[in-house]
Amino acid sequence: MTNEIFFVSLLFLGISFLVSAILKSKFTKYSKTGLSSGLTGREIAEKMLRENGIYDVKVISVEGFLSDHYNPVNRTVNLSPDVYNGTSVSAAAVAAHECGHAVQHATQYGPLMFRSKMVPAVQLSSMLVNWILLAGMIVLASTRNPTVLLIGIIIMGVTVLFTLITLPVEFDASKRALAWLERTNITNSTEFPKAKDALKWAATTYVVAALAAVVQLIQYIMIFMNSRDRS
Repeated sequence: MTNEIFFVSLLFLGISFLVSAILKSKFTKYSKTGLSSGLTGREIAEKMLRENGIYDVKVISVEGFLSDHYNPVNRTVNLSPDVYNGTSVSAAAVAAHECGHAVQHATQYGPLMFRSKMVPAVQLSSMLVNWILLAGMIVLASTRNPTVLLIGIIIMGVTVLFTLITLPVEFDASKRALAWLERTNITNSTEFPKAKDALKWAATTYVVAALAAVVQLIQYIMIFMNSRDRS
């Protein structure tokens, strides 16, 4: 079973690298497609926030590639330089998507609020889970006692739940972004499908991560159940 865990982890790691490569390729491609509106990512973000009645969120630039995110703590839409200053389809898609999270926050979107409350627990569990699972496997192999492994499974369950809750949050943000881009004609009939394609591949990375997490959790649960059957 340990070999199967390693194989599945390696498989999903390969899939993740592939999807990530495609995502970067898509964004690089669409970053070369200029918007007919000529608006920058910052201008698009500020416009979407205003039109949704949000005036207490700042749009700022942060370093990195695809480092864009919404911070609900200090209420900022953080855009990478290429998005903040860009006038491309990629810039429009990313800026609108991150503002979609701001709209979620402003409207108290359930999954986002629940995910935010989970952050402290997830940060702690992420630090501990690998060590406890490793210790659990060692203890199980030497003493056949699955208790430590069970603790690791419970802690891992917290991170898996967080990963699953992230899915509706990300899909909904993209849905809000695309609806707004189409409704306001920020992207024309040629540009809109490209923005939609870019956000689809961005969402795919979250799906792969969620699937990998669920499969790995199931495998550890099976190891635990098998150990109980043998005892």
